[in-house]
Amino acid sequence: MEWRVRTDSKRRRRGLVAAAAVLGGVLVLSACNGGDGKAAGSGDKTSKSQADVDAAAAKDTSKARIVIAPKDGATNVGLNNAAVTVSDGTLTKVELKTSEGGAVEGKIAADGKSWKPEAALKRSQKYSLSASAKDAGGKEAHENASFTTVSPENSFIGSFTPDEGSKVGVGMPVSIDFNKPIKDKKAVQAAINVSSSSGQEVVGHWFGDQRLDFRPDQYWAANSTVTMKMKLDGVEGSPGVVGVQDRTATFQIGRSQVSEVDAKTKKMTVKRDGQVIKTIPISAGSPANPTYNGQMVISEKFKETRMDGATVGFKDGDGKGEYDIKDVPHAMRLSNSGTFIHGNYWGDDSIFGSANTSHGCVGLNDAKGANDPDQPGAWFFDNSLVGDVVTVVNSPDKTIKPDNGLNGWNLSWADWKAGSAV
Repeated sequence: MEWRVRTDSKRRRRGLVAAAAVLGGVLVLSACNGGDGKAAGSGDKTSKSQADVDAAAAKDTSKARIVIAPKDGATNVGLNNAAVTVSDGTLTKVELKTSEGGAVEGKIAADGKSWKPEAALKRSQKYSLSASAKDAGGKEAHENASFTTVSPENSFIGSFTPDEGSKVGVGMPVSIDFNKPIKDKKAVQAAINVSSSSGQEVVGHWFGDQRLDFRPDQYWAANSTVTMKMKLDGVEGSPGVVGVQDRTATFQIGRSQVSEVDAKTKKMTVKRDGQVIKTIPISAGSPANPTYNGQMVISEKFKETRMDGATVGFKDGDGKGEYDIKDVPHAMRLSNSGTFIHGNYWGDDSIFGSANTSHGCVGLNDAKGANDPDQPGAWFFDNSLVGDVVTVVNSPDKTIKPDNGLNGWNLSWADWKAGSAV
């Protein structure tokens, strides 16, 4: 009996321990899962309170959405890429500053939806930009960003001729010289568009990897307008080297004037709009130093200039120039290698129209000091535009190379187009 009683007692105690363990497990699980009535009620109140806070915060947030370009922390940013836009609101204030605190002028658009700097940014400069806007209810929104512009080492620019707003002759190409070699010629050329109000097809041609010229098949139509749009900002010209220019330039084409120099007859015939307006006796390059044949474009004009033979390879035994004339009158450049059409006061009057005596230039009778308007040199200078064409024929020399000056007209249209990258 006692044995059975002890056995039952042990079983009872074991049962109580097991029950307690089970109940303890249930309590622990209930606490972890919020199963307890009191705990669950407390959890709902916390959740409901946070939802109310979030809803209230959202209710107070401005609907205006500001977007700053470039993004915060951006590097190698183009010089024309800074901009701010806003949706569902209007901009109220935009500030762009350099790392030194200098303010950059900018303008909010009339509709209040955008802002841009008034000029291109500087290279290798860190900028900070802050913008504020309001929505229709007057609630404000703010955004900030900082960025660094591209460095000179990682960028390229193109210097172009003719000058913006200038009036030029019918032979003037749009010629762009890049300060760094261009590897991706297609991308760069595609970012430049040249058009004419005449509707002429205009095509680009690469001379090497740093010069790109644009011209139509025939000379520009007289009195037309030519427009160049350069969208190079951010265009990668070579690995890691991007463009920084974003601009539009226009220039006017004047009347058509094409002059033909006949080195054999030693006369120049000046045609304007297809009609002969003057015939001028000339003296071209001597038999030892003949003038190039071909179509040459006037690229520069100087009322007076110095011409030193040493600078173009004409040297005496002592290394000095075969000639050094410090006041050549009415000089107009026809090539990069030193070919000019210019006034000549040192030659006898008798040579003009009868003898070729120069070192390759085309000489016109003129007066020292460039102050006699009745001289042929003065007349031609006064009646010529940069961009007018001077064509030399019947010279014993070869045809000038198309990249020696602005003389791409010496290429056929097929050969010109073959030099395009697009």
